[in-house]
Amino acid sequence: MNEEILAKVLAEAKKKINETSDDTISAVRPITEYVGTAMGDTVGLVIANLDSQLHEHMGLDKKYRSIGFLSARTGGAPHIMAADEAVKATNTEVISIEMARDTKGGAGHGATIIFAAEDVSDARRAVEITLGAVERNFGNVYGCDAGHIELHYTARASMALEKGFGAPVGKSFGIIVGAPAAIGLVMADTAVKTANVSVVTYASPDHGTARSNEIIVSVTGDSGAVKQSLIAAQEVGLNVLKSMGQNPKSASVPTLL
Repeated sequence: MNEEILAKVLAEAKKKINETSDDTISAVRPITEYVGTAMGDTVGLVIANLDSQLHEHMGLDKKYRSIGFLSARTGGAPHIMAADEAVKATNTEVISIEMARDTKGGAGHGATIIFAAEDVSDARRAVEITLGAVERNFGNVYGCDAGHIELHYTARASMALEKGFGAPVGKSFGIIVGAPAAIGLVMADTAVKTANVSVVTYASPDHGTARSNEIIVSVTGDSGAVKQSLIAAQEVGLNVLKSMGQNPKSASVPTLL
């Protein structure tokens, strides 16, 4: 009889220990949250409480506990433009922008972008805004088997574009991309000859890209001048791709008018 009572007591004690352990683990385990997807094979995620070792190796300020991040197989510039909208609307900091040589075998880049925040709700919101803006930005990406062109414009650049392309914060800013790389060069030349804009960055297969077959040039200036330069670059880029026997199509709905 005493043995039966002892066995029951031990079983109950073990049960309580296991329950406590499970509660403790769930309380301290970082919560990884799926946020959503977008064009370009893009996935958005959030970690509410980043592991301390990763936090240190990523060089994060100690005040930031949460991160939101996106990775995409296709579309470096559309994602950075989208992230720029996100940092304008949230209390987050863009701590990392990397453009991988990817595009699922095409000529350009994929992207990985990380936001840091003190509150996980800000990190999540930044990812949501970025995912929501990606498809719109893909409207100014025209592609075909021969290559692709991209034109991206904002009236007021913020921290994501500053980190990704050296954009002057608060100024009108444009990005010109052409692949194969020679198309990007003729587009850039057309842009700076068309309007009074200044070149901010120049990237080519060996300099400033992940060895992608592109030339990427960014420009700044008055709002009207930047937009005019991009429209001129778009026209010449589309004409060159068409001369290669291709008919480039917008990946979404064009917005650069």
